[in-house]
Amino acid sequence: MQVQFTGAAREVTGSCHIVRAGGTAVALDCGLFQGRRADARAKNEQLPADPHEIDAVVLSHAHIDHAGRLPFLVARGFRGPIYCTPATRDLCAIMLADSAHIQNQDAQHLERHGRAHQVPLYGQRDVVQTISQMVSVSYGRAVDVAHGMRAMFTDAGHILGSASVALDVAEDGATRRIVFSGDIGRRGLPIIRDPSPPEGAHAVIIESTYGDRDHLSVENARREFARVVNETAARGGKILVPAFAVGRTQELVYDLHALLDAGAVARIPIYVDSPLATAATGVFEMHPDAYDQTEEGVRTLERLFRNDLVRYVRDTAESKKLNSLVGPAIIIAASGMAESGRILHHLLHGAGDPRNTVLIVGFQAEHTLGRRIVERQPLLRILGMDVPLKARVEIINGYSAHGDRTELLAWLERVRAASPSFGPVWLVHGEPAAQTAFGALIGSRGFSSHAPERWETQSL
Repeated sequence: MQVQFTGAAREVTGSCHIVRAGGTAVALDCGLFQGRRADARAKNEQLPADPHEIDAVVLSHAHIDHAGRLPFLVARGFRGPIYCTPATRDLCAIMLADSAHIQNQDAQHLERHGRAHQVPLYGQRDVVQTISQMVSVSYGRAVDVAHGMRAMFTDAGHILGSASVALDVAEDGATRRIVFSGDIGRRGLPIIRDPSPPEGAHAVIIESTYGDRDHLSVENARREFARVVNETAARGGKILVPAFAVGRTQELVYDLHALLDAGAVARIPIYVDSPLATAATGVFEMHPDAYDQTEEGVRTLERLFRNDLVRYVRDTAESKKLNSLVGPAIIIAASGMAESGRILHHLLHGAGDPRNTVLIVGFQAEHTLGRRIVERQPLLRILGMDVPLKARVEIINGYSAHGDRTELLAWLERVRAASPSFGPVWLVHGEPAAQTAFGALIGSRGFSSHAPERWETQSL
């Protein structure tokens, strides 16, 4: 049995790993690469494998860096099943359509500005075909995904419908289990249940995004959020939040709802300026079965994502009006790493105002605008214009939907505890510094780990 690491290897986007055994090949995820436009484009145009070689895809969750190249794979001829949870399928229906739309817009923008013509990786027809190939599988139900390979999902606690995968591979009279973590969430996150690791493994493919640090507690993150809102409101400014449309936006709105209910924050307008986030919130409301019913807010708040101060903005004209809005106000807009979407327009008009705050609440990959904001670079290039960064920058890592090093280690320990024969740990979905630190940490606990390079193959 072999595993080839074709994406999210020594970086945090483009998740895709191919498991091969006995003439069968199954892909774990097939995500888009993000970052520098030219570099990401070159990587995205290179398929992880011959589409006709792949028998099935097992998808951990709907985030674009895990699911975003599926329609490209389909456009190039893949016709096998794509296994995922029901909520992941519903989220992919809107997120992949949005990805196709953004690619088309980007191509038109480049053409209008006399730059090289860029053909989108895929279109809406490919998205429709992709969704038709998705097979919904509930947590805890084992399913034969390809000849000699059986998969089971457990709750990864990352976003709605996110899963870790236990893949049992039968070959030469023996069955071995590879566990793929997907993205591991945090204990105590709003709305979503805590991670539930698979039981036992012979090898583990684990994300390592925050393998070099610990987060604020979820409760401290909420208090910090309240502080940022109140201080910015007192200055008469706007809080501009680049946030992933799926997961992070809903958590922020939920927390604002709870803080408002408790009288802990100023009552100022809240705008969710993202058609995708608006649609995703509708999907969240369709899946209350996935909520953490032990959480007080889930049990007591009416309509978790809606109150009299929250306005969901779909219309482009209404979005543009927010650029001239006089604060205080909160504007939450995609994308999460400030690489595309409506947040760019809000940063273009608001990053130069010292009354405002740019609030960063998630991981910002290298070479993204979000990372440059985190680094507090004095001049930002936004939509072809230079913008001085005079707004205050606040970073709350406690809102990350990724587990920190302590939580990743605890998850890994639980998998090993149920393993009579535990083998290698392969570190993916992390930058080199984080992987080196996490490898050293788990090495001190007796784990044997390795961070594969892209296209590297490991045998088990």
